[in-house]
Amino acid sequence: MKKLPVSDITKLISGLCIEANVDLRPDLKKAISGALKREKSKSAKGVLRLLLENAAIASKNRIAICQDTGMAVVFMEIGQDVRLVGGSLKNAVNKGVKDGYKKGYLRKSVVRSPIVRENTKTNTPAILHTEIVRGKAVRVWVMPKGFGSENKSKIRMLNPSDGEKGIIDFVTRAVKEAGPEACPPFVLGVGIGGTFDHAAGLAKKALLRRIDKKNPDLRSRALEKKIMDKVNSLGIGPMGMGGKTTVFGVNILSSATHIAGLPVAVNINCHATRSAYGVL
Repeated sequence: MKKLPVSDITKLISGLCIEANVDLRPDLKKAISGALKREKSKSAKGVLRLLLENAAIASKNRIAICQDTGMAVVFMEIGQDVRLVGGSLKNAVNKGVKDGYKKGYLRKSVVRSPIVRENTKTNTPAILHTEIVRGKAVRVWVMPKGFGSENKSKIRMLNPSDGEKGIIDFVTRAVKEAGPEACPPFVLGVGIGGTFDHAAGLAKKALLRRIDKKNPDLRSRALEKKIMDKVNSLGIGPMGMGGKTTVFGVNILSSATHIAGLPVAVNINCHATRSAYGVL
């Protein structure tokens, strides 16, 4: 049995909060550069150049990519042969987020109550998802989720008879309604199956996958391409300026579901799809 002090988790999360907010993921840089070569529209090209310039300035000066530094969403895979010692895991995670947002001079955007709207001034509590897996490692992903895109996310309980066409049409409508307000080009996390809540969780988790990594499930991979082609045909383009690139990628995670159900969730993320990973 491996003993792991929760203080180590605090330190890791603190650094990951800064890394995710400051350094644009390599797959997103690659996607922006690729779109810049493909686009014909001067306006679209201009926006894409600005996105690359913004990312370079943020990384060089260690400042946030976006003024909305998001609500911290933390995913953890905890090995079943690990014993966490030295305190509460939840408290350790929140302390890491608090420290990271303070050290990184990142905007604090979390309110204690959705009704009272009092800012906690620490960007906590974080949203924490844990999964027990085999092994002796603890794997951690930090995803700062901005609400310009989060607010445009949707879930729908489709009928099984709606099939793939229903899924494609639903996701396309969600993107069309989001339009320029959610800062395209987007990355779309799509969760299919399970229950109402599980589909939404799958959609969120799907955003962690690099968009240059193929979906291991062949049927899901084919559906991702169909959705991407349909959405990019909308012509919304970078920041709504028109063009071929409305989405950079579509990531699907699916699950078993009930014979009478077809839950589908789409979690929209802006061009700065932020996440950072570490392991202990």
